[in-house]
Amino acid sequence: MTVLLDLIPTFVSTLFSTVVDVIPIICILFGFQLAVLRKPIVNLKRIIFGFVYVILGLSLFLMGLELALFPLGQSMAEQLTAPEFLFGEGMSMPQTVTWQHYYWVYLFAAAIGFSTTVAEPSLIAVAIKASQVSGGAISVNGLRFSVALGVAMGISLGCYRIVAGDPIHFYIIAGYIVVVIQTFYAPKFIVPLAYDSGGVTTSTVTVPW
Repeated sequence: MTVLLDLIPTFVSTLFSTVVDVIPIICILFGFQLAVLRKPIVNLKRIIFGFVYVILGLSLFLMGLELALFPLGQSMAEQLTAPEFLFGEGMSMPQTVTWQHYYWVYLFAAAIGFSTTVAEPSLIAVAIKASQVSGGAISVNGLRFSVALGVAMGISLGCYRIVAGDPIHFYIIAGYIVVVIQTFYAPKFIVPLAYDSGGVTTSTVTVPW
């Protein structure tokens, strides 16, 4: 009971910040509906209840991130990069530490990137809608797994860059070059979906990791 009482201030603070973040979205949606489309809002009660559920859900989710996932991720990262784990208990640290010593970090980053992206609600919604629009030509799981694989590779590559100490702009430039080349040769119907899939991976589940 004491623990729950201690969490109340945190919940209130998180709830307030969530409401502040959601209010602009509500204003835009209602503003366009009433001022631009000039049509009444259908099922207003259900929509209001839906927004309440969204705000409560996001608040609880963000609290869970702060209290559980962030500390867990930080703890695992510290353990994976600890000298006693990399070189073994009682072993002396070599004079030269290379990027190969951190292979567990790359594997962990790839696994986290893949699993969190597959579970990303925004990506699931886009995959379902893309499958419906394409008449099943784009499978839901196929899109989810392909995007998740790309995120896994990207996060693992980002960890390698940190370990190696390379300038980040080289990676950004190389990535944009690859994307531009793929855009010219990819089927036209897949290009907007590919760009949109890159956006939905930066959402509530994937980003915190």
